Amino acid sequence: MLKKDLRLKYSRLRNSITPDIITQQSIVIANSVLQLPIWENQYFHIFLPIEKKLEVDTEGIISILLGFDKNVIVPKVISSSELEHYLLTDNTKFKTNNLNIPEPVDGITISANKLDVVFIPLLAFDRLGNRIGYGKGYYDRFLSECKPDVVKIGLSLFEAEDLIDDILPTDIPLDYCVTPKKTYTF
Repeated sequence: MLKKDLRLKYSRLRNSITPDIITQQSIVIANSVLQLPIWENQYFHIFLPIEKKLEVDTEGIISILLGFDKNVIVPKVISSSELEHYLLTDNTKFKTNNLNIPEPVDGITISANKLDVVFIPLLAFDRLGNRIGYGKGYYDRFLSECKPDVVKIGLSLFEAEDLIDDILPTDIPLDYCVTPKKTYTF
């Protein structure tokens, strides 16, 4: 399928899910993340969900990371094409931006090339590890700034499509994708 068709399909599917189901499935996903071979790493970047878009709730994963004394980094949109990355601390204050994304107001910035693991939001993904988001390209640009061996983990409420037909050379594939039913390795 084409990206535009998949965006429409998965936006509709998300809209059919209740907040209670998202909470339950997000807990299952967080518990599955514990099984990934990533725990020797120190710098973990994770998105904060856009509630209106019914994304995976990452609160459980953040709690696990903090419980393991990992450095948790969260993004902030700083332009129409760029993200900045902030260390999550007890003093981090959040504000919702014009895209309805909760983001840190300020704090300690962390360079993308310092990150070991990145949890990535997505609308859909395929069996080859290709993903699609909302079409703005924030994560592909951000991932291109990371070190080559950064571990890229998608989080999805739904299972893989067979194939996304219109993948671009600038699209960066996942290493893993965790869903409520299965963890995919690419």
